[in-house]
Amino acid sequence: MELAGVHASGEVLQVAEIAARQGIPERYLEQMMTALRRGGLLRSLRGPRGGYLLSRPPGAIQLAEVIHCLEGDPAAAAVEPSRSPEFQVIDALADELERRRLALLQATTLADLLQQRDQRLQAQAMYFI
Repeated sequence: MELAGVHASGEVLQVAEIAARQGIPERYLEQMMTALRRGGLLRSLRGPRGGYLLSRPPGAIQLAEVIHCLEGDPAAAAVEPSRSPEFQVIDALADELERRRLALLQATTLADLLQQRDQRLQAQAMYFI
């Protein structure tokens, strides 16, 4: 979201800056950024003024893509065959939850998250006036 927020200005952010803003350990964030870069969602620029930027506009990046880069393909997880009808019912529920989760992630972009964030910030600002 940090990178999506500065995308329009073309600003490049460094890992240390994002980590400080979000309270994330730098080493962990660097691993995440590397996975997102390898997945084609980020570009990195080297040098003293280097850092990361989105490879596409925030409205063109689905959350499903981000999650896939960070967590892998959920369908690739091995599923053991169920031994009882109770487990079959639970497995069916888990499958339905995963389908709905994926549909929501595919329907939501980084731009959608920015819009929601901005609405919350505006509501907070109005509350304090």
